[in-house]
Amino acid sequence: MNMDELMMSDSGSDEDIAALTAEDRGSTESVRKGCDPLVSTQRSKLQQRRAKLNQQINRELRLRSGAENLYRASSNQKVKETVALELSFVNSNLQLLKEELEELNSSMNIYQTESETVNVPMIPLGLKETKESDMTAPLQDFISEHYSEDASLYLNEIQVFMELRQAMRTPSRNEAGQELLMEYYNQLYFLDQRFFSPHRSLGIHFHWYDSLTGVPSVQRALAFEKGSVLFNIGALYTQIGARQDRSTLTGVQNAIDAFQRAAGAFLYLQENFSHAPSLDMSGPALSMLVRLMVAQVQECVCEKVILTQDNNLNVLLQAAQEAARVSDVYSLVLQAMSVPLLKDYVPFSWISMVQVKTHHFRALAHYYTAVALCDCSGMPDEDDDEGGEIKALIQIHTRRPDKLNLQDTVDKRRLGKAHLRKAIIRHEEALRLHGVCKMLRKMDLLQEVLSHAHTRSLEKYSDIDQEDDFCEVAEAPEIQSHTQQKPDIKTPDFSAVRVTDIFHRLGPLSLFSARNRWARRHACLVRGEAGLGLTLRGDSPVLVAGVLPGGCAAEAGLREGDYIVAVNGADCRWAEHAEVVHALKSCTERGLELDVITLQSHELEKRTHLSPAAERECQSGGHRRAAREYERGSSSIWNWSWRSGGSKRLGNTFSLSFGNLREGEPMY
Repeated sequence: MNMDELMMSDSGSDEDIAALTAEDRGSTESVRKGCDPLVSTQRSKLQQRRAKLNQQINRELRLRSGAENLYRASSNQKVKETVALELSFVNSNLQLLKEELEELNSSMNIYQTESETVNVPMIPLGLKETKESDMTAPLQDFISEHYSEDASLYLNEIQVFMELRQAMRTPSRNEAGQELLMEYYNQLYFLDQRFFSPHRSLGIHFHWYDSLTGVPSVQRALAFEKGSVLFNIGALYTQIGARQDRSTLTGVQNAIDAFQRAAGAFLYLQENFSHAPSLDMSGPALSMLVRLMVAQVQECVCEKVILTQDNNLNVLLQAAQEAARVSDVYSLVLQAMSVPLLKDYVPFSWISMVQVKTHHFRALAHYYTAVALCDCSGMPDEDDDEGGEIKALIQIHTRRPDKLNLQDTVDKRRLGKAHLRKAIIRHEEALRLHGVCKMLRKMDLLQEVLSHAHTRSLEKYSDIDQEDDFCEVAEAPEIQSHTQQKPDIKTPDFSAVRVTDIFHRLGPLSLFSARNRWARRHACLVRGEAGLGLTLRGDSPVLVAGVLPGGCAAEAGLREGDYIVAVNGADCRWAEHAEVVHALKSCTERGLELDVITLQSHELEKRTHLSPAAERECQSGGHRRAAREYERGSSSIWNWSWRSGGSKRLGNTFSLSFGNLREGEPMY
C-alpha cells in the first residue's frame, strides 16, 4: 500500500463505525468499544500499515542484535566477514523501514478536516501501537495464590478487562474514544492495587512501540502501560483538533479546546513519569510536544480573530499582533525540535512545517499592519480619536518608525509598502521551504494557502505602488507580538469518566489488595448464656473490635482485629454492619460457621481500617486520584517509574489497637 492509496478519500470514518453499544453484559463490563480495525477507513489503513512496519522493525532489530552478538563472540575471521555482510543488509533494511515509517507518521493529510475551507494544516500525532497481551494465566495464578480463591470464577472479569484493553488499541476519533482511553487508564489503578504486589512480579510484559520511530519497548512495570495510555490520550486530542472545521467559530473553539487538552496530557506525563524507556515519552520530546500544542492553540486564536476581522483599524492591528505571536511561539517550537536528542528524531516534515508557519504568520503580521496603514487612514473608530489611532499604529511596532510622520497619509502609505515588502519576502521563504520538503509538496491544501497569501500581498503592493513615487524607501520595524487569549493548558480530568472496579468481587480494596497479606481461618461460633462475647465495628467487611475473655467468641478462636468474610458459607465481604449482626443473632444451638481473616503486616507500620464511607469513596471516586497513586516500590522495576510526589495512597489498610472498646459499641 503506497501513500497515495492512504490519502485517497474514504466513504467511511471512524466515527461512523465506532461501535458504542449499550448492551448489558454484566455490571462490571464497559459499554465502550473501539473502532472496528477491519473497516477500511483512511485512519485504520494508516494504523494497520504502521503496526506492520513496527513489527518488521522489531524483527530486524532482533536480527541485528543476534548478528552483533555472534560477531563479538566469534574468533573465526571468515564467520566475522559473513556476519558483517549480513549486518550491512540488516542496517539497510532498518533504514528503509524507518524512512517508510517516518513518511507514514508525516501523513498529516489523513487527520485534517474534510471541509472545503482552506486552512493551514495542523500537525497531529499518531497513536502509540501495542501488542495484544493475554493476562489470563498470570491473573488467575495471582487470584489462586494471593486471594486463595477459585480463579475459574473470575474468568468473566479477566475477559472483560482484556476486551477493554483490546478496545483501547483502536479508539474512535471523538469524545467516545477519549472516554474509552480514560476508562482503561482508570481501571489500571484498580488492577495495580489488586494484582501488582511490591513483593513479587506478576510476569506480565507490556509491549509498546515508539510513536515516531516504531522502536519497540518492553516493560513489566504497570507505570509504562499507564504512561503509554496517557500519551495516546494526548495524541488522540491532537487528531480531534486537526480534524475540526476551523472556518467557523465553533470549529475554531473546539480545536482550541482539543489542543489545550493535548498539551495538558503531555505536560502531565512529563511532570509525573520519569525514566521513559522510549524517546517519544522522554522529557525533551514531551516538552517539545507541549510547545507544539500551545503553538497550535495560538494559531487557532489568531484564526478566530481573522474570522471576525473587517476594515476596523483595531481589529486589523489585533490580527497583526496575533499573527506575530503565532510566529514567535513556532520559533520556540523549532528551538525545542533542534536540541541534540531530538534533531535527528523529529520527522523532517514536522520541522519544515514549523519553519513554514513561522514565516507565513510573520508575513501575515506585516500584511495586516500594511492594510491598517493604507486602508484605514483617517477612519478611526467612532469612540476613538486621531491621536489614539496614531498611538495604536506606533505601539504595534517593536520600535518607533524612523523619519516617518504617521499623521501624514503619504508616510503611512510608505510604511505600509515597507511592511508589504517584508510580507512578500516572508511568503516567498515559506513557499521555498514548502518546496524543499517532499511530504509538504504532497499537501495541496498547504500549497493553496501559501500561494493565496503570497498573491494577496503582491496584489496589495501593486495597488498602492505608484510609478511617480520617488520617495526614499522606508524601513518597517518588526511587529510587537501580543495575544488576547493565552493558551490554557488543561490537565486530564480523570474523574470525568467514572468506573467501577472490574474485580470488585474480590472484596473491598481497602483490605483485599496486592499490598496486604492475611491468614484465613475457619471458626465455629456457638451462642452461650452470656451471648457470643464479641464486639463488632464498621462494615464491608465487619471488624471484630473486641473479644470477651472466656466468652464464646474467644473459645471459637476469634481475636481482636479479625475480619468476618463469610457466615455459614454466605459471602459477607461487602455486607453492611446490620446484615452481619442479623446473621450472627440467628445463631442456633448448633452454632455458626464463620470465615475470618487476620492481616499480616509486612512492614513495621501501623495500619488503620478504612470507614465504610471511605471504602465507598475508594470504589466510586478513587479513580479521581488514579494518576497519583503509583508507588516507587512497584514502579521502579526496569527503571520506569511514577513520581508519587508524597501523595496518599488510596485503599491502604491499617490496624488499630482494639484493647479499649468505644462507648456505645454493643457487645453481642
